[in-house]
Amino acid sequence: MTSLTVATINLRNRADRWRQRRHVLVAQLLDATPDLIALQEISFSIGQGRWLRNQINARLPQGKRPYTLVQKRKQHWQYRSEGVGILSSLPVVYTDSINLGYNGRVALRANITLPDHQTLDFVTTHLHHVAHDYEARQEQALRLVGWLRNTRPTPLQIVAGDFNELPDGLATRVMKQNFRSVYAMRHGRDPLATFPTALSGIAADSWAGCLDYIFVTPAITHITTAAIFCDKPAPDDDTLYPSDHVGLIATIEL
Repeated sequence: MTSLTVATINLRNRADRWRQRRHVLVAQLLDATPDLIALQEISFSIGQGRWLRNQINARLPQGKRPYTLVQKRKQHWQYRSEGVGILSSLPVVYTDSINLGYNGRVALRANITLPDHQTLDFVTTHLHHVAHDYEARQEQALRLVGWLRNTRPTPLQIVAGDFNELPDGLATRVMKQNFRSVYAMRHGRDPLATFPTALSGIAADSWAGCLDYIFVTPAITHITTAAIFCDKPAPDDDTLYPSDHVGLIATIEL
């Protein structure tokens, strides 16, 4: 079997002390070195995705394959400075994307060649953020699932990102009708919370919840590990986290 480690993290674009926290983010990504990383809230105006790729590649242990980066901007003129991306240490066969609406939010797919020559779709997305707009996210999830099912479908698909929805929300239910949450497969439930961290400045007794997920198609059945990562503060500042979200990471056997 082929072992594959995948992860997702919302970068929080350039907000919330990016210049200080970026080094914390790089260090924790290097500690994990997933094969595939789904990124959300990439700032295109500062070349955030390229910077992150270059910094990680410059520090990889000898013998590790460097990451390639694919990115997609939001498809709305007012919000094109932000988007999503994928870092892959495996060969990328092709990429495509879909406009999910609501200020041009997108899903980006990279078709990946695995070491055993199987191919796999790895998808990153970031759904509509307004908390009470449940039906908007449901619409986006339906569009996403339909696209993956009908456009160049493959049995092995992984969809990761910030869904801005709780585990029992409308959009999450749509995803779970077609995919399975790797964290829930391993632990019997989704994480209690992936947002916020202390970086956000939100009071410790404020709302927190699980908004981030890694979903897999039913053809993927063996989850070796599933955990939260990018969840540690800087050694000298317990409010300086890699992002306002924690990430998720999972090892899958194919």
